[in-house]
Amino acid sequence: MRHDLLTLLRCPFCGTQPSLINNNSLVQESNHVESGVLGCACCAFPVVAGIPVMVTNETTTKAMHELEAGHPEAAFLSLLELDKTRTTAFRKLLQQDKPITYRQAVDILSSDEEGTYFFYRFTDPTYLLAKALLETISQESPLTAGMTLDLCGGSGHLTRVMTSSKPTKGVVLADKAFWKLWLATHFVAPECNPVCCDANQPLPFPRETFSMVTLSDAFSYIWQKRLLSEEMMRICEPAGAIVIPHVHNALGENFSAGLPLEPAAYQELLSPCNPHLFSDRTLLNDFLKCNTLDLKRNLTPETIGREPSLTIVATQQQSLFREYSLTQTDAVTGSLQVNPLYRVTRQGNTSVLTLTFPTPEYEEEFRACQQYLKDTVTVNADLTNPISLEELGSDAKDLMRRYILIDAPPHYY
Repeated sequence: MRHDLLTLLRCPFCGTQPSLINNNSLVQESNHVESGVLGCACCAFPVVAGIPVMVTNETTTKAMHELEAGHPEAAFLSLLELDKTRTTAFRKLLQQDKPITYRQAVDILSSDEEGTYFFYRFTDPTYLLAKALLETISQESPLTAGMTLDLCGGSGHLTRVMTSSKPTKGVVLADKAFWKLWLATHFVAPECNPVCCDANQPLPFPRETFSMVTLSDAFSYIWQKRLLSEEMMRICEPAGAIVIPHVHNALGENFSAGLPLEPAAYQELLSPCNPHLFSDRTLLNDFLKCNTLDLKRNLTPETIGREPSLTIVATQQQSLFREYSLTQTDAVTGSLQVNPLYRVTRQGNTSVLTLTFPTPEYEEEFRACQQYLKDTVTVNADLTNPISLEELGSDAKDLMRRYILIDAPPHYY
């Protein structure tokens, strides 16, 4: 945790600014607090692995006591909330000689299918649409001037987009799950400012802190939607924007639907901020076929009807609601890898890639990816070893544009 992050934190209960009252590892050169305890007017919070944990429960209390006793590793393992078997497996993983990968870590840290969702996240249709939307509007004034909050941002896939593409003062990644934030800071979005907090409680930030607040593929799972809506509006600057890609519609059918509302109810929750509603299906089709995003189409709840999901953009900046022509970047910020949805086999001097879904449920939920991922692809290069851009030549850009090759973080898999 950077020391200057302290100025952005507020206790979710009393609203006062916490200060560092117990510090076990302060690296002055990098202005970084690795572990310690934060105190406010009413309670205390642990900082573990550089992550301030602004949550109060038995687990965080235990971690705080372990920090005070001088055992930061024990506090770290407590916050991961692993059973005995997975704790042993994770310890062994951390102790291995070679660098661990995101895939190895998420396979242990996630106890359900959410780990699969995260690992294959970089080319699923909900991610691609949210990425295009956030990359595009985050470049618009006045959103470029301030900080961005990726709320309920998981292990940081969209956070990575914003830290690399938005000329901002910084990006805060907030999530309730400590293990997701650890994955983000170690693999996916190491430049982010992580904060562990509960979106069902008041958010631990001052009023009007962020120029953009985004909540992707998560609003449907929040019970306290009224509180969260008010909180997002409170912490967003008056000229800022609240961007909510892929929220489930209670009138439609969704996998893992959560606790969705009807479109009119979402609109009412954000009514002070001029919310516009968009069809996810239409946005995705325009993006894939025309490489455009049309934000002029402010649909009525009745027009959206029973569509499974929608996107919400709430802002007083009317200039944001226009049609955008998109430009796909060919820059590689991490490591060029074969899309993990493809199984690669070598045939002579060529590689044959076969689209292979991890589970039938994943295939059904993300069936839309078959609009842009071919069942079989043949590449005139050896893709079973580290990818050589020199060998691929001009084919590399084409393979990236078709999502056959992805720009993955180092040590992703």
